[in-house]
Amino acid sequence: MSDANTTTGLQLRSRIAKSGDLELSLAKVELPEPGPDQVLVKVEATPINPSDLGLLLGPADMATAKSTGNGGDIKVTAKVPEASLPLLAARLDQAMPVGNEGAGTVIKAGASDAAQALKGKTVSMVGGGMYAQYRLLKATDCQALPAGTAAAEGASWFVNPLTALGMTETMKREGHKALVHTAAASNLGQMLNKICLEDGIGLVNVVRSAEQAKLLRGIGAKHVVDSTSPKFTEELTQALVETGATIAFDAIGGGKLASQILTGMEMALNKAATTYSRYGSTTHKQVYIYGGLNTGPIELVRNYGQAWGVGGWLLTPFLQKIGRPDQARLRERVVKGLKTTFASHYTKVISLPEVLDLKNIAIYNKRATGEKFLINPNK
Repeated sequence: MSDANTTTGLQLRSRIAKSGDLELSLAKVELPEPGPDQVLVKVEATPINPSDLGLLLGPADMATAKSTGNGGDIKVTAKVPEASLPLLAARLDQAMPVGNEGAGTVIKAGASDAAQALKGKTVSMVGGGMYAQYRLLKATDCQALPAGTAAAEGASWFVNPLTALGMTETMKREGHKALVHTAAASNLGQMLNKICLEDGIGLVNVVRSAEQAKLLRGIGAKHVVDSTSPKFTEELTQALVETGATIAFDAIGGGKLASQILTGMEMALNKAATTYSRYGSTTHKQVYIYGGLNTGPIELVRNYGQAWGVGGWLLTPFLQKIGRPDQARLRERVVKGLKTTFASHYTKVISLPEVLDLKNIAIYNKRATGEKFLINPNK
């Protein structure tokens, strides 16, 4: 029997069964009254980020997807390759909530001062499980939005803005003076471009089409290189000469792009070299892989000396490393710039059942630049 004070709402769940089937469904969830340091938020906006798709769809072959039911009873199933199952052992047969970030209105608050200060306010949130009509979480996982800020404007306040700021912070902390970013016409890429213009940081934007190059130049980007251009290597090297960039953040992941960037960095450094070394430049060149738009192997052709590195980069470990004071500094900058530097743009707003519409899945699973979906769970 439900408590009279509980709140009931739909929550999207992703489950991969031991049989190798992905199952997406909407579950009815009961949320109790908030504890002393908790708040209950009516979720009004939550984005579909590439980082969310890793949990939502996993490695499932969505070409095999089938849908049954409708509305709150809709269910999607798809096959997961058998070879992937050993890598998923920790999540098999668990119905997992999805959604890294979101925004909405605090409708109930616990007794603590921090929780009560948020009651009735529009807040941005982190903590997972955001593809839901209601979310119960700690007050410290919420960020009050300035008056006049809509939930849709604050929904993408965490992942993309703090990732972009994390890139420039990492660049400074590791002793580099400029950076390279791939898939640079994305919402995140546009934010990073604005940050670098504001802070006077050299940035080489690598895009995948002439249209994306035009978009970035239209918002003031100084160095834009199209990887589909027959002169890509030449144009990349020249941009690296002009900026002095020796660190890159790569959203593509698979293929040869990371290697091409390292080669370009070495060529740019050699243009200024006064002596020859068979070991290459002594300046360290670094590529961090932070995305997987190409899920294939990373192909490295070693022609860039010995001073180089390729590794992974994730936002959460970075934030843990820098500590709470610096986290607060970055969060404050994001909140101040939600309508300018850190503004996000969406092509479609959908409901929770519409997240499981096969036509919508086919679009947002492409992870294409310029096609970003926003969910309003209470639509």
